[in-house]
Amino acid sequence: MNLATALEANPPADLNAPCIHAACGRIYSWREVRDTTARLTALLLSLKLPADARVAVQVEKSPEALFLYLAVLRAGLVYLPLNTAYREKEMAYFLEDAAPSVVVASGASAPWVAPLVPPGARLFTLEEDGNGSLMEAAAPFPADAPAVERKADDLAAILYTSGTTGRSKGAMLTHGNLLSNAQTLHEAWGWRSDDVLLHALPIFHAHGLFVAAQGALLAGAQMLWFPKFNAGEVLAALPRATVMMGVPTFYVRLLADPGLTRERCAGMRLFISGSAPLLAETFAAFRERTGHTILERYGMTETIMLVSNPYDPAKGERLAGTVGMPLPGVEARVVNAAGEPCAPGEIGAIQVRGPNVFKGYWQMPEKTKEEFTADGWFKTGDLGRWGGETAGRTAPDHYLTIVGRSKELIICGGYNVYPKEIEGYINELPGVAESAVFGVRHPDFGEAVAAAVVPQAGAQLDPEAMKETLKSRMANFKAPKQIHLLPELPRNAMGKVQKNRLQEEFNPAR
Repeated sequence: MNLATALEANPPADLNAPCIHAACGRIYSWREVRDTTARLTALLLSLKLPADARVAVQVEKSPEALFLYLAVLRAGLVYLPLNTAYREKEMAYFLEDAAPSVVVASGASAPWVAPLVPPGARLFTLEEDGNGSLMEAAAPFPADAPAVERKADDLAAILYTSGTTGRSKGAMLTHGNLLSNAQTLHEAWGWRSDDVLLHALPIFHAHGLFVAAQGALLAGAQMLWFPKFNAGEVLAALPRATVMMGVPTFYVRLLADPGLTRERCAGMRLFISGSAPLLAETFAAFRERTGHTILERYGMTETIMLVSNPYDPAKGERLAGTVGMPLPGVEARVVNAAGEPCAPGEIGAIQVRGPNVFKGYWQMPEKTKEEFTADGWFKTGDLGRWGGETAGRTAPDHYLTIVGRSKELIICGGYNVYPKEIEGYINELPGVAESAVFGVRHPDFGEAVAAAVVPQAGAQLDPEAMKETLKSRMANFKAPKQIHLLPELPRNAMGKVQKNRLQEEFNPAR
């Protein structure tokens, strides 16, 4: 069994039919997808790498980057996508921790990535236009490399997800994890071979790669491929599409454009939102404007998709503020501090299990053990409840509502930000005594990063200069949008910083 084999199993009868329509106007046929993937597979196999070798990829979104992902799977290797916003210090940690045998970067970043590449590893380049040393090296190989046999429990990918300890964790996902979830979503969301997916998500993230792209490939459906989300370009493409997946920010920006109309959305079958909470106001406004009800769902890097509002109206209504019901084959429970099931309406910790749940954290056996219960349930770190009142409605008792996060997670535009990591960067700045990072409401991104900073005695700190320095050291979505200088941080009797007080003081008014 190999995940790539399953994803390649349902092409149209005519392999010259379009598969990917790139924003530049180029059309990639199913034959080109197959042949390019096979050549990249042959290149990887020629390197004679061990079966668990990692291939780290930090490149801009392109169809060729998707083909590389498929080739890594076909070659029986482990795919490691990295956010293109990561900077040198962040990349140094990932490459040291994962010790990849192959690193693929853009030509612009290759000069500073090269010194970080582990000894003996190969460095290739891949550009947004599909050129680069990787494609040049693959071109001479024949397009007939077979997929390497793999078992369901064999590693397919590692995705890093930061932790509250400040040390990023590599979630290990297997061929079985990813295939089971793709097949489940194929049925749950009614994927069809005549679907056209509007793909404007990044593919270094589980949402864009595992949920969106894999869904289209498994169905044998076409994709409209955009490097980034642009409301005008997406609106222009909507009449050609049937399915769109996005983060709440996408829908907020579409609603801000008068070009979003019922007529433009007439051919759409399904709008899906995830990666961050969708505001009830956005849910209602989108339905009023377009006549379409957004399907909100819930998942994690460690589990891919877990819970979804129903696609089929016969199975229930899509409700604002809820994420719906556990997907087939997935179990979810809400438990109290004693580990006992919570009654409907009672808030507790969300735990899950199923074939989609990851294998564990890369080289962190103790952390893996800590995140699972004795009876095999994964602790999501999220808080929720079954049923109860949501957005002015009473949800059925089998609908799940996420009410908060027990971990200090900030979700900015669909990306996870963990305060402890950002505090580490801030505390390294000259003149900083201590800091506390927290989330604040943001009209576009849902949440933004804010920081309270206590200067050292006699130090004169400039918040604007600090923000610019931090932006140069980390991904932009992690960089604080607000920095507040305080004489001291609020603490309780045990000395714990009370971030809830900071959020109350510095959250902008609705």
